[in-house]
Amino acid sequence: MKIAVIVPCRNEVANIFECIDAIYNSSVPENYEISVFIVDGKSDDGTLSVIEELKSKYRTLAIVVNEKQLTPYAFNLGIVAGKGSDYFQIVGARQIIDSNYIAKSVEILESDKSIWCVGGRVENVFLNAIGKTIARAMQTTFGMGLGNFRTLNESGFVDTVGTPMYPAFVFEKIGYFDENLIRNQDDDFNFRVTNAGGRIFYNNDISLKYYVRGSYKGLWKQFFQYGYWKVYVNKKHKAITTMRQLVPPLFVIYLILLIITSFVSISVAGFLGIPNLIYIGMAVHSSLKASEPEVHVKFWEVIKVFPILHISYGLGYLKGIWTFLVLNQQPSDKQKELSR
Repeated sequence: MKIAVIVPCRNEVANIFECIDAIYNSSVPENYEISVFIVDGKSDDGTLSVIEELKSKYRTLAIVVNEKQLTPYAFNLGIVAGKGSDYFQIVGARQIIDSNYIAKSVEILESDKSIWCVGGRVENVFLNAIGKTIARAMQTTFGMGLGNFRTLNESGFVDTVGTPMYPAFVFEKIGYFDENLIRNQDDDFNFRVTNAGGRIFYNNDISLKYYVRGSYKGLWKQFFQYGYWKVYVNKKHKAITTMRQLVPPLFVIYLILLIITSFVSISVAGFLGIPNLIYIGMAVHSSLKASEPEVHVKFWEVIKVFPILHISYGLGYLKGIWTFLVLNQQPSDKQKELSR
């Protein structure tokens, strides 16, 4: 029995050694063998030299070149390279899985054949103070929305997970990742999983470390693209994949109307401002919880992350509606550039 681990990678010289070491030091079920496929997007920072060192250490490690340098291509190249495996585990190059992650995922998939995907808890590791602040905000329900796997503390069924494991038959049933999706390709794939009758399980008992990037500018671009590409996914499936995705664009529309109204009637604007006061109150409450003294995160730093998350996603979503639904255009090249 075989488990293929797919590691999309580009310019991760600081993390790739620890990532691969953690995979090979994982416990696996009896009679299973792990093969790792690092799908590299033509790294030029020394990552390839580290991979060559790792190849001399681990005999089942292989490198696959990703000429397109984009994530969905990396996923699919890894799946093709691992053809014949029984399970496929996807691990980002900045992710360090716990020793029980793979074994527990296989155990769950084999215990219930209605489960087609398993993922675990993310424990953020911060490269700087901004990254820590962003991570704290993203761990709140207010920041990410109800039902998001990043905010859960109990195992259960969800609509998507990060760092997923799939049985091989899933790709035979529903195909591979959509290579047109530079963002949200995992959301799209997992939507197809549930539409085909499979279930997705979040296991709070398995976890991984993730090295968080620390940049407000990068966060804005990342969530703008999430919103933008979400509309592309919705158009593809002719469906709203999750209801929580509608909240940020509606919030942005509300803010625009509030600003316009303030030039027409102060009294009407004052009345319309009540929801904004509620938003501010929720942001204050969530920031106070996220900035508890023992975590060494400042209240004023956390509270400014929430509008970045919500407004950037909302504007991206509205841009997606205009581009994909109104103008019926294809994605712009600018929105194919990933934030780093």
